[in-house]
Amino acid sequence: MRTGISAGGNWIIDKIKFLDSYPEEGNLSNILQSESPTNGGCPYNVLLDLAKLGVNIPLQGIGALGDDDDADFILNDCKTHGICAKLLSKRNGRRTSYTDVMTVQSNGRRTFFHARGANATLDIDDFKIADITGRICLIGYLLLLDRLDQPDKKYGTRAGKLLAMFKEAGIETAIDVVSENSERFNKIVCPSLKFTDYLIFNEIEAGKVLGKKIRLNDENINFKDASEASAALLKMGVGKMVLIHFPEGAVAAVKEKNKVHCESISSLRLPSGFIKGTVGAGDAFCAGALYQIHNGESVASILKFGSGVAAASLTHPTASQGIKSIKQVNELIDKFS
Repeated sequence: MRTGISAGGNWIIDKIKFLDSYPEEGNLSNILQSESPTNGGCPYNVLLDLAKLGVNIPLQGIGALGDDDDADFILNDCKTHGICAKLLSKRNGRRTSYTDVMTVQSNGRRTFFHARGANATLDIDDFKIADITGRICLIGYLLLLDRLDQPDKKYGTRAGKLLAMFKEAGIETAIDVVSENSERFNKIVCPSLKFTDYLIFNEIEAGKVLGKKIRLNDENINFKDASEASAALLKMGVGKMVLIHFPEGAVAAVKEKNKVHCESISSLRLPSGFIKGTVGAGDAFCAGALYQIHNGESVASILKFGSGVAAASLTHPTASQGIKSIKQVNELIDKFS
């Protein structure tokens, strides 16, 4: 019997640097601070966040690594935190995927320079269904997995075929995508929706799939509009729940007795100076939400705890070093609700 959470997709090493300004092409900026290389990518971030929370469920990673020191770093990190890495395979002659994250210190704006590396080789055969232990399997990021994003005549994409295989095996499915300014969402993301139980997006990604902006003119999000967007995504074929998170809060849409039910929550009221970085906050929300989903908690609890884990991640410039125990996250929620 499967239990716990498995996660496959992009395994990345993040290299975060803080700049005095972002230069125009051909000009120079000063690096004010540089963080040690750390975890990046949807499955790596989510599983490490869950481990740091101290969850009492099995955690399993699936992915493709290079044949280098960064791969050894990832494997050792998984071992340290109790994440099963048997389905993390090394690719001879390949480099582990990495991202240079350039952050302007004064305003926190980030620019990403990404090397796909071994992640570009990840394919269906790497997901050995018989060896997947999780009751829920998360795949991310679509749009950044070259082979899984390829078309498939029957399922739309190879990722859609993979998700269908999970469903046939009785594994619940969840997906996340990369925030990309392109028109590829309809072709690559939409085919996977009908094979997805839990869809976890930010407002930009949700808007790209729906073909309309949820945030208008850089103003605060209207929660009614966000809830309607979550309901619209659910009606596009998602099986059980759609979650949309954004700086002001989060919304969810679920199916109840053949009707769509929506709930929302405002973000925690964090004091000035609390936020040290926003890298990985969306993955932290995903981690907290999936844990509550796995435990059968209410929609309100899913949104609340997901928002609390996201807030904890904001306390450090890296994706996961700010994540605290479940007890500490709940204390954070109580303090700043």
